[in-house]
Amino acid sequence: MGVKGRFFVFWLLCLVLLTGCPSKPSQRTPRQPAEGPVLERVSPARLPVFLDDESIDSLRSAIEKSLSWYAKVSEDRRLALGRNTVQARVMQQSLEHFLTLLDSGRLNADSIARDFDIFRVVPPNDFGNMLVTGYYEPVLEAGLTPGDKFRWPIYPVPSDLLTIDLDSFDSNKFHGERLVGRLEKNRVVPYYSRFEIDGKKALEKPGAQTATPLAWLADPVDCFFLHIQGSGVIRLEAEGRQVRVGYAGANGRPYHGIGKDLVDNGAILRDEMSMQAIREYLCSHPGSRDEIMYKNESYVFFKWVSQGPVGSLGTVLTAGRSIAVDHKFHPDAALGFLASEKPVYDESGQVVNWERFGRWVLNQDAGGAIKGPGRVDLFCGTGEAAERIAGPMKQKGELFYLIEKGLVGDEPL
Repeated sequence: MGVKGRFFVFWLLCLVLLTGCPSKPSQRTPRQPAEGPVLERVSPARLPVFLDDESIDSLRSAIEKSLSWYAKVSEDRRLALGRNTVQARVMQQSLEHFLTLLDSGRLNADSIARDFDIFRVVPPNDFGNMLVTGYYEPVLEAGLTPGDKFRWPIYPVPSDLLTIDLDSFDSNKFHGERLVGRLEKNRVVPYYSRFEIDGKKALEKPGAQTATPLAWLADPVDCFFLHIQGSGVIRLEAEGRQVRVGYAGANGRPYHGIGKDLVDNGAILRDEMSMQAIREYLCSHPGSRDEIMYKNESYVFFKWVSQGPVGSLGTVLTAGRSIAVDHKFHPDAALGFLASEKPVYDESGQVVNWERFGRWVLNQDAGGAIKGPGRVDLFCGTGEAAERIAGPMKQKGELFYLIEKGLVGDEPL
């Protein structure tokens, strides 16, 4: 970028600082919204039954990953907690004490009630319950070169994508906020939308600053869902091996869930809505498929990763334990107890029932569709078995946080 271009960007940023800009969840000290979730202190007589349906080994592994994150941040870092904030050391110390009880075989209802204050998240909605959904890591067929079979690219972060950290200009007014765009004739403009990238091939124009695709997929719907999930395993047909891609960035456009559109226009019944139903509809309606997908302007860019999937905190996610939440409302890396329902299938592959479950979980991820205090997205694992669990999940649930006694006062959170 030349001197003239840099001067214009600086001038534009000054204008943005005066007029406001889109917001993004804070990566440092959370800026609390006017209305956040109320953390309701639960009395010993009303504690949930802390029965866990997953393995102890997976819980220990997930806890260790959260503790590794706490070890890298300042103890004084403020994390969102209800309508207030809390120091990272409080959540770290609580997690360490929980792990001590777990490792010593002393983790039970009595020790939890004795050693911890229990808080239930009560979202400010009509029901006071969390909406619990699931996500997974797909396994997709791909090629490293395009051809008749593999025609839909997955891109790395393009070289012309600009990320402008507004925090560095005014940390009080724009803490943790940023703009994503590109330079066009010395003007910063929004980055290309999904329609412009996939429909108009904006990254493939001759002479443009483009991104060379990492690989090509065999199906555009697979490509779309890979963007939604944020990571995936790529099975390279010609090479006979599997590699993994992870989230590297996005175009800064707003995420739009197409499921609501399909319900509103009668394409899918509300009670039948699931990821599988969306996929089936898109695949069976190729004429309208692209137009529907273009409504979600958000576009994700990828990178090769050696292990994963990696969550928003930079830690590898644990199937059945890691959850994605909005970190403007929920504390990073914290331990929670999630109670909700998971699907039960019959031999024909149809969901015939919903089974209650309880599980210790860790706040280790975020997502473009996971906004607000009342949303939890459970990472269900990799491949088809995980998709079967994650796909239909849109259940009510409850989320509880544990804080070691004596670390917070009696004031409302």
